[in-house]
Amino acid sequence: MPKTALRQELDQIVELIAQHPEGMGIESIAKSVGANLARRTLQRRLTTLIAQQRLITEGDGRAIKYRLAPAIAGADAMAATGEVYVPISPESEEIKAYVRQPRGQRTPVSYRIGFLEQYQPNQTAYLPEALRGQLHSLGRSPAEQTPAGTFARDILNRLLIDLSWASSRLEGNTYSRLDTERLIEFGRAAEGKDALETQMILNHKSAIEYLVRDIEHAGVTSETIIALHAFLSDGLMPDPLACGRIRNRAVEIGGSIYLPIAMPQRLVELFGIVINMAAEIQDPFEQSFFLMVHLPYLQPFEDVNKRVSRLAANIPFIQHNLCPLSFIDVPRQAYVDAMLGVYELNRTELLRDVFVWAYERSCQQYVAVQQQLVPPDTFRLRYRNELTEVVRAIVLGGLTADETAIRAALPDTVAHEDQPRFIALTMAEFKTLHAGNAIRFGLRPLEFAAWTKK
Repeated sequence: MPKTALRQELDQIVELIAQHPEGMGIESIAKSVGANLARRTLQRRLTTLIAQQRLITEGDGRAIKYRLAPAIAGADAMAATGEVYVPISPESEEIKAYVRQPRGQRTPVSYRIGFLEQYQPNQTAYLPEALRGQLHSLGRSPAEQTPAGTFARDILNRLLIDLSWASSRLEGNTYSRLDTERLIEFGRAAEGKDALETQMILNHKSAIEYLVRDIEHAGVTSETIIALHAFLSDGLMPDPLACGRIRNRAVEIGGSIYLPIAMPQRLVELFGIVINMAAEIQDPFEQSFFLMVHLPYLQPFEDVNKRVSRLAANIPFIQHNLCPLSFIDVPRQAYVDAMLGVYELNRTELLRDVFVWAYERSCQQYVAVQQQLVPPDTFRLRYRNELTEVVRAIVLGGLTADETAIRAALPDTVAHEDQPRFIALTMAEFKTLHAGNAIRFGLRPLEFAAWTKK
């Protein structure tokens, strides 16, 4: 939607609610705006207005009423500058103005333990309760009553492309979305692109598949976060030993005057505290946002920290069958400004506004996608671990992918009556196996290349 049209919609809602000082429920608002806005669109607009602090809420559940927020000075600077950004609150404008100053005018700061200590899981909240309620309404999926990870698996193909591309783009990767789709689906690297950019995309793919396919084990734990770093940093670290390991040296952040903690023992201790605190948070949106704030702020790894935080932020959504956060269309400068606000000011308002806008955009993508999906192959889902085991055994053993080899590698857990269908499924998988998608079975490109040469 053009920015002007969106702004007009938001202004119209505010003007409507301003006529009712006692507040309005969503049903009353929906009747007043009529067919101009679909119910889900109206929920998104109300969420945006709360994030911008133009509206406040009172009550809860069906009794929630929306009222005009007390007047706050400030206006949306985007209208004047024409900059591609997200709608932000006056508090966020302050952060943006500060971090846009030259480095020499900003005060150097180091890691402040008080920023972490003042947060009490399930008592402190970076996201107000009303805002979390709106996000829950937006993110609810048709799979909410199914086992954890069902919705993410249903939309996995689309999620792999969107999140791999969008998260990489926030790091300056120049792959287009179409380039990313060709790489992930067909294993075709884009011409003229740096090999490191290709590796970054494939690393995202591996990490996302790890989260979605192994959600029973991939929770908010230190092991999961370290595994995400191992996937995302594979082949990208100057020191290969730093892949999947808490750093043991000091680091700096380009463009910032923030200096992260350097003492290795203290870093390990704080990493454990951050993850334990995150694991205690019950609300999935608050948990997600906490990870986006405190993992990059701590900088536990030599590099790739923000990428780890963006994928870790999706763990609660996958576990609760909520729409995932893909970061599609998030302006890179808005995200950079928001992270600088956390690093240098310990302020989260701008990152909150980016998070809310990004989640709204993601919901628009995936609810529609899920409605168009064919039912998942339940047989393949049931035997996905056995399928991985057989494919890996054949490739790593340098064997020919035929019925004889598959039967020889057949796990005992495949029921006798299911074996013919399982063998046919495995044969079909080998027909579509290539260097780009072999990672689904835990196979590295060099391992797959060695097998194809035999």
